[in-house]
Amino acid sequence: MIDLDRLQKASGIIGNSDAIKQSLEMMAQVAPVDISVLVTGESGTGKEIVAKGLHKFSKRAQQEMVTVNAGAIPAGIIESELFGHKKGAYTGAGDDRKGYFETAHKGTVFLDEIGEMPLETQVKLLRVLDSGEFMRVGESKTRMTDVRILAATNKNLSELVQQGKFRQDLYFRLKTVTIDLPTLRQRIDDLSLLVERFALEFTRSNDIPYKGFMPEAIRRMKQYDWPGNVRELKNFVESILVLERGERITVEMVEQKLGMAQPMVQNQNLPMLIQQSPEQAERELILRQLFLLRQDVETIKAMVGQGGAPVQSVPYYHEGAVDELPRDMQIDENIQHSIRNDAIGDMNLEALEKEAISRTLQHYNNNRRAAAKSLGMSERTLYRKIDQYDLGRKIKRSNGKNE
Repeated sequence: MIDLDRLQKASGIIGNSDAIKQSLEMMAQVAPVDISVLVTGESGTGKEIVAKGLHKFSKRAQQEMVTVNAGAIPAGIIESELFGHKKGAYTGAGDDRKGYFETAHKGTVFLDEIGEMPLETQVKLLRVLDSGEFMRVGESKTRMTDVRILAATNKNLSELVQQGKFRQDLYFRLKTVTIDLPTLRQRIDDLSLLVERFALEFTRSNDIPYKGFMPEAIRRMKQYDWPGNVRELKNFVESILVLERGERITVEMVEQKLGMAQPMVQNQNLPMLIQQSPEQAERELILRQLFLLRQDVETIKAMVGQGGAPVQSVPYYHEGAVDELPRDMQIDENIQHSIRNDAIGDMNLEALEKEAISRTLQHYNNNRRAAAKSLGMSERTLYRKIDQYDLGRKIKRSNGKNE
């Protein structure tokens, strides 16, 4: 059997995944055998590359391989293209002309998109497969050709047979050996190798500086579905290298080019994955911190009320610590917002802030520098908040005297 590494390098097939290795093993087994092969797979998976590899390692490698896209030839002239025509066979046929099967004598004919071939043409193709016989359009003379036929399709031929759009006898004749190519989604681990190969080839041939793709960009590309498979990936790499000429490709560039939404962000300060705007997330975080500050103020008040006797403090929130909080202060993981409404009552954000400032000032006997430091704000901001909430006249020192 053909050496797999040599076959892979000579064919230009990229990848180390199990799926691509299985395809290579099948190619190595059937390439030297003079038998028809059907290559299946979604559009863009590389069916023509496989066909060229099969021809290169076949007994016909020294002869020509003719590629025919059956889906791109109009039904009215496909027989003339395949089998040739006699002069005067139809309007415009000014000379005798060889078809693809005569041209590829002793070589290989690759019929791409064979599922698009008209039924009447399929009959004549089956005759070539069985006996090597054909006739030019407008001619009664039978001619012979010796070709190996490779066919490819991105359609389910079995379903086309059931729908009456593909001949069953031709289907069975072609599917003797089938190589089913994996999609890029099925071999996503090969993406980084494919990107590097496409990028290096393109930048070298176009004299473009290449600084590579960031690892985060490659990881983000692996999350994309790639409906166009390897062909789409190749076009994407070439396009982004032109648009971001000379730059190292970042995850932001990839997301913008592919139109991908920002991934869900895990904030360690919140109990759940969030998918919010930055403003919503910031407000949520501020509200949480004020709520936790309120818990600390209650703890401080309890300590002062007991003459400084130590009491068990309410712990700050950390992952796994929800059950440690008192029942009325626990955070509900199963609702959209991070804080229980019944834990806050009717208090809004301003009321929470006002209460936190008031109690902190009381605790520090109206020492505004110490209170500002404890609250994590500047003294100027604290003075502004005291005026805003009219707290200057209401704060009492711990000895009961007015300010």
